Formats: sequence, C-alpha cells, structure tokens
Amino acid sequence: MPVVVVESPAKAKTINGYLGPDYIVLASFGHVRDLPAKDGSVDPDHDFAMEWEVAPESRKHLKAIADALKDDPNLILATDPDREGEAISWHLTEALRDRKAIKAATQVSRVTFNAITKTAVAEAMKHPRQVDAPLVDAYLARRALDYLVGFNLSPVLWRKLPGAKSAGRVQSVCLRLIVEREMEIEAFRAQEYWTVEAVLKTPRGREFAARLVSLGGKRLDKFDLKTAADAELAVAAVNHRDLSVTSVEAKPASRHPSAPFMTSTLQQEASRKFGLGAKATMSAAQRLYEAGHITYMRTDGIDMAPEAVMAARDAIKDRFGADYLPKSPRMYKNKAKNAQEAHECIRPTDMSRDAASLRITDADQRRIYDLIWKRTLASQMSEARFERTTVEIGSADGQVGLRASGQVVLFDGFMRVYTEGRDDVAAPAPDAEDEDDARLPQMAAGDRTDKVGVTPDQHFTQPPPRYTEATLVKRMEELGIGRPSTYASIVTTIQDREYVRKENGRLIPEDKGRLVTAFLSNYFRRYVEYDFTAGLEDQLDGISAGEADYKDVLARFWRDFSAAIAETSELRIGEVLDKIDEVLAPHLYPPRADGGDPRLCPTCGKGRLSMRTARTGGAFIGCSNYPECRFTRPFGPPSEDGEAASGERLLGHDNGDPIHLKDGRFGPYVQRGEATTETPKPPRASLPKGWAAQDMDLEKALRLLALPRLVGSHPEDGQPIEASIGRFGPYVKHGSTYANLPDVAEVFEIGMNRAVEVLAQKAAGRGAGRGRAAAQPLRALGEHPAGGEVSVMPGRFGPYVKWGKVNATLPKGTEPETVTLDEAVALVDAKAGSKGGRAKAAKPKAAAKPKAEAKPKTAAGSKAVAKPKAAAKAPAKPKAAKLKAEATATKAKAAKPKASARTTADPEASAGDVLED
Repeated sequence: MPVVVVESPAKAKTINGYLGPDYIVLASFGHVRDLPAKDGSVDPDHDFAMEWEVAPESRKHLKAIADALKDDPNLILATDPDREGEAISWHLTEALRDRKAIKAATQVSRVTFNAITKTAVAEAMKHPRQVDAPLVDAYLARRALDYLVGFNLSPVLWRKLPGAKSAGRVQSVCLRLIVEREMEIEAFRAQEYWTVEAVLKTPRGREFAARLVSLGGKRLDKFDLKTAADAELAVAAVNHRDLSVTSVEAKPASRHPSAPFMTSTLQQEASRKFGLGAKATMSAAQRLYEAGHITYMRTDGIDMAPEAVMAARDAIKDRFGADYLPKSPRMYKNKAKNAQEAHECIRPTDMSRDAASLRITDADQRRIYDLIWKRTLASQMSEARFERTTVEIGSADGQVGLRASGQVVLFDGFMRVYTEGRDDVAAPAPDAEDEDDARLPQMAAGDRTDKVGVTPDQHFTQPPPRYTEATLVKRMEELGIGRPSTYASIVTTIQDREYVRKENGRLIPEDKGRLVTAFLSNYFRRYVEYDFTAGLEDQLDGISAGEADYKDVLARFWRDFSAAIAETSELRIGEVLDKIDEVLAPHLYPPRADGGDPRLCPTCGKGRLSMRTARTGGAFIGCSNYPECRFTRPFGPPSEDGEAASGERLLGHDNGDPIHLKDGRFGPYVQRGEATTETPKPPRASLPKGWAAQDMDLEKALRLLALPRLVGSHPEDGQPIEASIGRFGPYVKHGSTYANLPDVAEVFEIGMNRAVEVLAQKAAGRGAGRGRAAAQPLRALGEHPAGGEVSVMPGRFGPYVKWGKVNATLPKGTEPETVTLDEAVALVDAKAGSKGGRAKAAKPKAAAKPKAEAKPKTAAGSKAVAKPKAAAKAPAKPKAAKLKAEATATKAKAAKPKASARTTADPEASAGDVLED
C-alpha cells in the first residue's frame, strides 16, 4: 500500500478516511529536522553549508515511515501547499535517504490540495509532481538569513545591553514599529479646540442636530475656535440670528463588500471582533483546516476558485433570495505587496453549511468558522444602498452657517450577513461625515428652524493609538514585512522576550525593547530599515519564483552584515549606553518650560541626569550625584512637573510625613517622606499584584507601609505571627516558617485561627518530605521499551512524565488524561538524550539488574554496585564532587576547543529565541 505522509495526526485521520484501506497515512508531526541551536550550523565560509539534525522526538516518526516503506516503496508527500510544507517534504526525503529507507526503486512524489475534502484529495492524487526546488531554496534562504542574523547579532546584544535576549531579521523591525509609535504618543502634545452644535426644530416640530461650519461669512477650520471664549462668541452669534434651511441635497450612495479573507485580514478581524491574538486565531484556523471545514489558512491570495464562487452564489440565493445576488460574480484582485505562491482565499469548503450545522464544540473554532463563512458569502452578495442627505442652514446676513447630515439604508445587501470591523483611528475632524448618522426629518429649502439649544463642546486632539495585534499585522503587511506564516510567530516572539507587553489588547514597549531598538537603530540601522527588510522579502520571493539563486542572495547579505558585526565587537558597554543616552536625549530630556537645563537633577540641583541600566536589564534615569542623591525616575520623558513620570503623585500626609505614590524601575510603590542624607532609604512598599496605581489612595498606602502586621502570639510557643507581602506574594510568618496566602486582602484581615491553620498545613507539607509516602501517579501508562514503568506524575509546576530517574515536563496545553505511552516514551527519551552519558544511568532497568549483584567481581557488576554507593557519598563531599565536575568540564573543553568556541554559551540562545520564520 502506498505510504502518504502529512504533518499532523488530525490531518492524517481525515485523509485516511477519504483514501480508505488502500493507503497508509502517517504523520511527520511537523518538521523532522532543524538547524542545531548553536553557532556554526550555517557556515558562510563553506558556501553556506547547513548542518541539520533530526529531533529526538521525530526519530520514532521517521522509523514508522521507514518501516511502512519496506512493504510498499511508494512514498507520497502530502504536506501543506506552501513554502513551509514544501520544506517539510524535502526534509522528510533527505532524512529517509540518510536512513537508507529510500532506495533506487522507491517512487517519491508530491501532491498538494488547498482543502482537505474527498474531492480535493482524490483530484490531487491524480496529479503528482516532484518537490518544488525553488520553494525549498526560498525556505533555505530564509532559514539561513534568520539564523545568521540571530546567532551573530544576539551575542552582541548580550554583551552590550544587559538583559537583552535576542534580535531577529523581522522581529527587530516589528519591535521598531511599536517603539516608534510609543515615542510618537509620548511626544504628542494635545491641542485644544471647540465646536458648536445646535439642536433645531423644523416647522413640523421634529428636532435634529446641526454643527456650526461657518462664522462671519468664513468657513471654520478645525482650530479656529481655540478657547472657551471663542466658542462663547460663536454661540452668541448663533443665538442672536434667525436660521432657515438654505438647501437640501439627497444623493444615492452604495457600499461594496470586503474581499474574502487572507491570513492577515483574518487575524485583524478576529482581533477586532473577538480580541483573539494572531497565535490563537491561527491555531483555531489550523484545526478547522485539518478537519476539512475550511481551505488552507496561510495565504496572501483573495481570489476564489470558480466552483467555490458558484457554490457561494447558490447558498446566497437559497438563504436570502435573488435580490441579494449580483448579476455577475464578484472578482477580487490581490493588493498585497508580494503575493505568496498564488494561494486561494480562506473560505469554507462547503458554502451551504454554517457554524450551527457543523456543530463545532470548540468556542474559538466556532467563532472563526462563523467569521469566515459570513465574510465569504458577503463577498459575493449585492452592495448595500443608501441615501445620504446634507442640509445647509444659515442666517439671512450670511454670518452664520450650520450643516446637518444623515443617511438611510435603502437596501442592506451584504450587510444583512456581515459588516467589517474598524481599527482605532485618531479623533476625526468635527466636519467629517459619519456614515452612521441618523435619518434627518423632512425639510425643504426656505423652512424656518427654531433653536432648541446651542452648546459649545470642548475637544482635544488625540495621539495616534497604540498598536493592537490587528493593526500591527496590517502595518507589517502594508510595508511588505513578513509573510503569512510569520505574522503570528513574530508578534508572539517580541512578547515572549519581554520586549513588549500587552495591556487591554494594546502593545506597549518595555524598557528592554526601547533599548534594543535604540541600539539597533544606531549601530545596525540598515538592518532595521523598513525598505531594506521589505526589499529582502522581494529577493526571497524571487528565489521562490526561480528568478534568483539563494546562495547569491545570502552572499550579498552576509558580506555587509558581517562587516557591521565586526565594527561593533570592540565597543564598550559604557560607550554604548552613552551613545543611546545621547540619541534618546530629545525624548528623555525635553526642553523645560522655564528654559532651565533639562538634565539638571530636580532633587539635589547639582547632579546631572543620565540613563542607567539595572541588573534586570531594565533602564531608568538617575542622578550623577549618587549616592548622596538617590533621585530616579522611570525610563522615558518626565511629566510636566519635571520630577516624576506620569502617575506619580502626593497621596496625602500622615503625622507630618508626605506619602507619595512613585513609579520606580521595578514598578509603582508608595513612600513615606523624602530621601535625605540622614535617611537615604525612607520607608517604601511596592504595590502588590492586582493593585492598580490609579486606584491608590492614602488609606491603602498607609496599610502597605504598616506591614508587616502582627497577627498575635502563637498559642503553642508564644512566638509572634506576622502577615506581610513579599517577593512571592502575601504570606504569614512564624519563626522560620513562611506560608503563602491566596489573596492579598488576607494580609490585612487574617486572624489567629486561620493563621495557625495555614502555618500547620505548611509545616505538615514540609515535614512530609522526610516521612510521608511518595506521591502517587496520576496515570500509569505502561512499560518503557527499555524496561521500567512510565507514569504521569503530579508536580509543583504541573504534571510531568516519570521513567526511573528521568522526569520530562508535559508540553504546555497537554492534558494528563490524553497522554499516550508512545508520546510519554518520546518525551523521556528526548530528556534522557539531552543529558548525554547520564542517560543510561537514569534507566531503571540498568539500576535493577540482578546480575550486577550476583557478579560483583566483573567490570559491569562493579560499576553497577559502585554507582549507588557513590551517589550516597555525594552529599557528604560536595566540594570534592564539585572539583571533580569542574576538572571533567575543563578536560572536555580542552579536548574540543573548536566545538566549545562555536557553541553558544548563553542558555537563552535557542533556535526559537533568534529564528523567526
């Protein structure tokens, strides 16, 4: 039987049902090979040779495929229809050749289908082809570029900027977008302006609203009414004149539906309507695709197959009637800067089935499918028709003019099914038309209007809004940065690196992110330029089209990039920080209103302010007169008083001491009094998790500053019991025993009985380690192939798989009830393999061999007996063990100096940290 290989078990199950028993369908579980996470895996000195390794968890999947090929040497690669899918097929072919599972007689073919339906799969099987070499070359080029940037630029960051974790070819450009938007917001200065609105009444007694658009015979611009006084004069001018309708103009208008979804627009709309992040959206879409409900979800294309268009038109006619069907099908042309491999749009595979009929149980999948189904049908429906009316009202002398506008929907068209969401924008101009204005009452030119009320309204200009994931993806798409397969991972990476945080759906740069952007913009400016990154994407698209050689593209990039790396290698940290401080000076130290020195310390009046970095990697502004002056403020521009960042304020006084809310480099805190030479560290207390700075008042601050709180004396020994908030949250303390509390509020309310109970529970748990029974497994999975029981165990940080002395954490999101023996064996084997030579000693089978005790004189037996003995002595001689370990490490390093030098030393330097695509 031919062997068909796909990426996932879910996809394999669906396709196996379509192909039947004449085929064997197996899953590769994604990529089976990857570049090792170490320097040297891409070698520019040897024509960009790449060193690949098979992941430990992938070996059993490769073995299953190889075993199946022994019975039928016919391999069909049916991975996803894009560059990444082509790369997986290429990796599978190469890995199977290395195992000698593919021989001269083995027939290898590639099939693709845009939807997992019986018809699409059967049709694909009739048209096999070979692996597309240009697409593979494009993958290799992207992989090599991301690797070269990550593993050469990230070490520079580690050395020059404490706390910085990684940089990447697209990741860093995306971060720059967020940082620059935040700097725009901080530099923004609101401008006041006023508008005047009148409520008028028609001769028939109907009221409507109109806005003042001209005064003194001149059209009003946005900032013509700058103050309340200007507005009051305008109100008086309106009130002292009779008004009548000068003209009524009604115009027909229409609105056309949006195009079907592609990857970026789906992510944007899911964010707007449901608040879903790009990663969650793509995860739900992936499962819908694998279940056969939608077409492939990573695409830049918005065109639809002709048969799908006709199916959509049939569904529209059946559900809504012929009036909602345009005379001819709608055609959409892709507007993306670079369309990827000409995929079809994201659409349902069966237009007649809505989310309710499919009975999708997962909430995210149900919402995403409903969104795709509605958008697809709407894209082929009739336009919506409106009537827009504009009424001009004026005084007889022409000194005052007002305007009212409105609209009415004549035919809802596609809006019956779907209306696209909107992104946030800055405040519109007061004279901007609002398509959602209410319908105006019937009026005619010459009708007199009575004034019901005339009201001035104050406005302030608004800064540009922070990016959401939706607007960020939209901006990246506009600039030609990234591709459908990378949007979600890029946005996730910058948050995982703690360069950006997400608050109320908004992306806000952290200090680390600002510093990294400032460093790269100054020393590697070319590589974070939007045009350069987009141009490189164009070159990569040229490779996938077969128009360029990928090694030539790599060579041109590496020539200049390696030179830029070499130029920064000798930079001192102090020199880098001074340069960044200088570059950011207009932002960090804006001109003062009194014309004074913006760098002069506001506390001591002698020292000068400059940027400093903390051990945690965060940045702050401090005084050069430290330690005599301990003034600090958060990284960023000062507030209007020049002393503290926004949010810092005086809460009140207690016994003559001022109680301030301040914002330090580790977050907001409250402080009693001021720092002086005699009291360099006045009493302070950080705000606990869940307490918002804007909600702080004097009472809450005093409660925090009064900690630790004495609960009372313990009834058994009379020692005090205290409640407080520490680094790890709220707790109660008795002697050397600390017990965590579940809620901050308990610190201020807990009584003696509850405190004794919590401490007793903690003491019982601590003592149980010396005398309690071992933890019971959640599930016993069965016997490991090498011997020994494999179990799922409960752990402090979540469930894990246990085999002898090997403990392997379950992947995030995996439920203990769903873990199979095969999956558990793969996890513990991978964990044991990562420990090198210690893997064998960890196997319970080796430890339990009876022959080791029966034959103590043999070499193997001596070793088996000696190991437990050595382990028992280890705690008694920690120093000797440490020296021995250091000697072994030194010996190993001396034996392989080249490998050691090329291996990344920082634990943060994993492939996931620096490689984006």
